[in-house]
Amino acid sequence: MASLSLNMVSVPPRTTTTTISSTRTRVPSLPFSFTRRRLTVRATETDTNNVKSQAPDKAPSKDGSSINQLLGIKGAAQESNKWKIRLQLTKPVTWPPLVWGVVCGAAASGNFHWTVEDVAKSIVCMLMSGPFLTGYTQTINDWYDREIDAINEPYRPIPSGAISENEVITQIWVLLLGGLGLAGLLDVWAGHDFPIVFYLAVGGSLLSYIYSAPPLKLKQNGWIGNFALGASYISLPWWAGQALFGTLTPDIIVLTLLYSIAGLGIAIVNDFKSVEGDRAMGLQSLPVAFGTEAAKWICVGAIDITQLSVAGYLLATGKQYYALALLGLIIPQVVFQFQYFLKDPVKYDVKYQASAQPFLVLGLLVTALATSH
Repeated sequence: MASLSLNMVSVPPRTTTTTISSTRTRVPSLPFSFTRRRLTVRATETDTNNVKSQAPDKAPSKDGSSINQLLGIKGAAQESNKWKIRLQLTKPVTWPPLVWGVVCGAAASGNFHWTVEDVAKSIVCMLMSGPFLTGYTQTINDWYDREIDAINEPYRPIPSGAISENEVITQIWVLLLGGLGLAGLLDVWAGHDFPIVFYLAVGGSLLSYIYSAPPLKLKQNGWIGNFALGASYISLPWWAGQALFGTLTPDIIVLTLLYSIAGLGIAIVNDFKSVEGDRAMGLQSLPVAFGTEAAKWICVGAIDITQLSVAGYLLATGKQYYALALLGLIIPQVVFQFQYFLKDPVKYDVKYQASAQPFLVLGLLVTALATSH
């Protein structure tokens, strides 16, 4: 469960040129493994010049925001506290869509009640989807992106050396196993004969791994990678919430996968700021493959056409009021697309997402409520 700012710390003068060790980190055996590679930087005159010529001048200022640092977004303050850096790697700013997905799934089930037990179940499901499995996803993504981050954002925690490779790998395993443990607990708590929440968590975790890690590394392909990201942020938490309180039906699976195309569009928004590094590392993000101008329209088209299709589906199934409500929520999104995103997707990406995405997530809830009746 998964769609993706950061911090600058001082690097000891003895660190420098890149060398790679083939030593494997000893971790418990699972279906996949992590290879430990040591990144060392030596402060030679030649290498310093090379780094200056490659890395864009995007480093956060010394008076950056400590709140931004904790949320894992741009404009972060410098930080040396390891626990704050650990939190930064999990990017708490990316948790709310997953938490909201659980809310939508619970609403769509038609079987959620405002009792202490149901509220407690939903909170545990949100913890599983957000802090644990999204935190795992973000940390593993940063781990496998450390070379490209050394080009795009060399001040981020891993390429800057603010946190060691052993500490990062430990965090990945703790978050993964913690999330899977909570999923198993939810199945027992709900009395499931088949551990559906656990299998959804396993599937989402595997998707997160192949999204970031070679040899598949889905993010190398703009279409497949961004759709996988959209499904992780919309479909998987919805399915978990609905399966926890009710029955996950085929029509809901199809509808949420359709909505994940809108998630693909949202994921493209984050690709524009990384064009330089993506091109250098051979990643075929849509802005790299089609150019910035075409990718802008692919992005807004995926978001708008998907929601219009869902509104059409609701209308065709006799949910006219829900369809009209969804149409009313699409209009301000289109306005903000022209006001911000289509003008400059790099300069206005944060403004656009802060302005438009609340209407999109409210549309998700409208759709969930429509399907529950």
